[in-house]
Amino acid sequence: MNSINRIAIVGAGVAGMALAILAKKQGCQVTLYERDSKVSSIGAGVTLWPNAIFVLQQMGLEKEIKRAGGTPRYMRQFDQYGVQQGEFDIEAVNMLSGFPSVTILRRDLMSILTKALDDLDVEIYFGCSMSVQDIDRLKQDFDLVVGADGRMNSVVRHTLYAEKVNPCYQGFVNIIGVSQLKEGVLDNAIHDFRGSGERFGIVPVKAGLCFWAGAWNANIDKEGPLSTWYDEMHQRFRSWPDPVQSVLESYDKAPLNRIFVHDLDPLPYWHQDNVLIIGDAAHASLPTSGQGACQALEDAWYLARLLEEQDELENVLTDFYQQRIAKTSAAQTVGRQLAQSIFGGQSEPQSFASGISAEQLSQFWMQGLEMK
Repeated sequence: MNSINRIAIVGAGVAGMALAILAKKQGCQVTLYERDSKVSSIGAGVTLWPNAIFVLQQMGLEKEIKRAGGTPRYMRQFDQYGVQQGEFDIEAVNMLSGFPSVTILRRDLMSILTKALDDLDVEIYFGCSMSVQDIDRLKQDFDLVVGADGRMNSVVRHTLYAEKVNPCYQGFVNIIGVSQLKEGVLDNAIHDFRGSGERFGIVPVKAGLCFWAGAWNANIDKEGPLSTWYDEMHQRFRSWPDPVQSVLESYDKAPLNRIFVHDLDPLPYWHQDNVLIIGDAAHASLPTSGQGACQALEDAWYLARLLEEQDELENVLTDFYQQRIAKTSAAQTVGRQLAQSIFGGQSEPQSFASGISAEQLSQFWMQGLEMK
C-alpha cells in the first residue's frame, strides 16, 4: 500500500460514493461526509452510457445496475407535433463500445451504491454541513481530502479559489419526474420532443416505468410556489404528442422537482495541496450533455487508479487533472451547444450527436478507459 492511505470524501453523491467504493477496495481508509441526513435520491433518473457501465463493472456493480435498469435501443427526436426528425441507434454504439447503455431511476442507482458502501463498512457521517475551516481541519487529519459536494454550493471548491466560483445559469428550467405508463407506449426508445425554446424528454426504464424532463426558457424565480411551475408545465405542453400527455397524466408527485439549470465554466485547476474536487464540483455539465453521472464515475475510476499506481500525491493530482480536463470540458461544451440550439432561439434545433457517427461517439466515450 502506498503512502496516500487516509482519504476524506465530502459529498455522498455519485462521484463521492463511487470513489469511496473503489478506494476502499484498494485498501484505503475512507471516511465519507454528507451534509444531508441521508443519501439523497433527488433527481428522476440517469442514463448510464457505455463509459459509465465500464466503471460500474470495475466496481463489481454492473449486474445489479442492469437488473434495476432498462436498455433502450434507440433515441428518437420529434418536433412538438410528433413528427420524427431523427433516430440514433444506441445499440450500434453499445456494440462498438463493448458495454451496454442502461437507464435507471436515480433512487435505484443511489440504493445500489449505498449497499456497496455498507458491504465494505465505509464510514458515512451524515448531517455534516462543512465550512472552509472544517476543510482545513480535514487537511491536517487526512492524506487526501476530496470534494464531491456538487455544482451549486461546493464548499471544497470555495477553499481552492479565493474568489468564489459561481455556477452559470443557462436560462432554462427543468421539471423532472417519474411516471408509470402502459407498456409499449415508448417502444423501448428514448423520446426527445423539441419546440422553439421548449423540450420534453422521456426515458424508458422497464415495465412501463420512465423518467422525464420538461424544460423551457425561464428567469430564476424561487419565490413562487412549486405548484405554479407544475401548472405552467401542464399549460405549455398541453397540446404536445400523446407520449407527453401520458406522462403528464400519470406522474408520481414524490420525485417531482424544479431545477434552474446551471453548469460551470472549465476551471484552470482542481487541486491545491492535498485538496481535490471531482464530479460536478469540478466540471458540472448541463443535462443536455448526457454525461453528468458518467463523467463523475470516470473521475472516481481515474483517481482510484492513479492512487494505486503512484506514491507522490502532487503527481497523482496533477496527472488526474491532465487526464480528465479535455474530456470533461468537451462534455460541458457539447451540453451548452445542444442547450443553445434548443433554448437559444435557433429555428432548427440540432439533433442528438448531430454529425457524429456511432464510431466517433464510441471512441470519444471510451477514450482512456482500459481494463487493468
